[in-house]
Amino acid sequence: MSAELKITDRSFQFAVRIVKLCQFLEKQDRVSRTLAHQLLRSGTSIGANAEEAQAGQSKPDFIAKMSISRKEARETLYWLRLLKEAELISETKLDEIIQEADELVRILTAIVKTAQTGGKDGK
Repeated sequence: MSAELKITDRSFQFAVRIVKLCQFLEKQDRVSRTLAHQLLRSGTSIGANAEEAQAGQSKPDFIAKMSISRKEARETLYWLRLLKEAELISETKLDEIIQEADELVRILTAIVKTAQTGGKDGK
């Protein structure tokens, strides 16, 4: 299984977790609901862009889509950290998903760098 296929599966599973977290946040106060909308948008976009990259029309298109996926992962990490620091949800519930978001950022960064340098995982 190539790194790109693995990232699509992993980012999909991450999106499922984000959806469930946002469903929980929607039941909370106004601030939590507002943040949930931001988190839902960015957290589900990671996998969507990774999937689009698989059908990239060219290497630059692949790199562009994976770069967008990485940017969305970084934004998602921001919203998760904000939820944690603002104490809108218990720290223990967020630690694991924050770690997963951080790992996604690292993996996507490696995929983009490999593709830019023409490594074996690049398209």
